[in-house]
Amino acid sequence: MTDASDYAVGAVLGQRKEKKLHVIYYASRTLDEAQCKYATTEKELLAVVFAFEKFRSYLVGSKVIVHTDHAALKYLLTKKDAKPRLLRWILLLQEFDLEIKDKKGIDNGVADHLSRMKIDDDVPLDDSLT
Repeated sequence: MTDASDYAVGAVLGQRKEKKLHVIYYASRTLDEAQCKYATTEKELLAVVFAFEKFRSYLVGSKVIVHTDHAALKYLLTKKDAKPRLLRWILLLQEFDLEIKDKKGIDNGVADHLSRMKIDDDVPLDDSLT
């Protein structure tokens, strides 16, 4: 599941077992100044590209269903006359067996929440194991 807001993108990697979703990984990141100026469709596709780059090792060789609240992405993957940036992203995604399904924003709550988290303070990350 992916989603984008005005300042961040979010993604959830999950697996369905017996029709129940089991989450494997959550990911989100803020957009830089240039990415904040992208059109909505570009931000939504950026969220998909971010998810595929982040979860690549899990997704290669598998059938992948992407749930997004932006229906235009379904048709964007078949478009031949898009902006160069979008074409580059579409080419990156062609290596995967991917299907995009439209999901209402209210039903895509976790990815929606991840894309709207805003941290105002620049707190350094302490990733030491001590």
